[in-house]
Amino acid sequence: MDKVMLVTGGSRGIGAATCLMAAKYGYKVAVNFRSNREAAEAVVTAIEKDGGRAIAVRADVSSEDEVMRLFASVDEHLGPVTALVNNAGIVDQPSKVVDMSAERIGRMMTVNVVGPFLCAREAIKRMGTEHGGQGGVIVNVSSGASNAAGNGGANTYVDYGASKGAIDTFTEGLAREVASEQIRVNAVRPGIIDTEIHASGGQPDKPEKAKSKIPLGRIGQPEDIAEAIMYLTEARFTTGAFLDVDGGV
Repeated sequence: MDKVMLVTGGSRGIGAATCLMAAKYGYKVAVNFRSNREAAEAVVTAIEKDGGRAIAVRADVSSEDEVMRLFASVDEHLGPVTALVNNAGIVDQPSKVVDMSAERIGRMMTVNVVGPFLCAREAIKRMGTEHGGQGGVIVNVSSGASNAAGNGGANTYVDYGASKGAIDTFTEGLAREVASEQIRVNAVRPGIIDTEIHASGGQPDKPEKAKSKIPLGRIGQPEDIAEAIMYLTEARFTTGAFLDVDGGV
């Protein structure tokens, strides 16, 4: 059976690093993107240059119709997904809860929580032995902000922290739910990683400011998280596990 990985939000940062690394592990790779086709195509080109197989597929994971179309496209061009990385996510401008609008909170939960649920649902339909599949793996990208060590995003991103807390619970529950179908579900919790997400959240200098508090003495790179994702993908007797990748914070 061909190994086929779908990485949501795969055009940049952690997602792009994971796509490139997965290809080296022998996966055919579906690079999902929402708006930046050029970046997604660059990832595909890099994979193909090294002899791998990849496609770029536009879809907004917060839309049920688009998620279903995304998986259908991967079915058609690469084959059924055997590994799903739920990486796509958003942050917003720093804000205290008292100033957050319902629109902001709703958007955060729809993209960061509903999206992974929808993608997992479609993956299970293809991987699960009860559905004619041969098993597979789902890796959710959570965050250090989901737990006490990250202070739950206090004073800046409590909504983001809460959305990632939901992903932790989702990971634990789903792992138990689908284990009998030979589907493993794990999560990686990144600390401060040098990606564009900080700029989109109004704090482009956040990684550099946090550097002095990281015991390993450096800012995390997307490849650090990609390595953890691939470990959890390939660890065949590991499910319901959480791997904190934060430099020792």
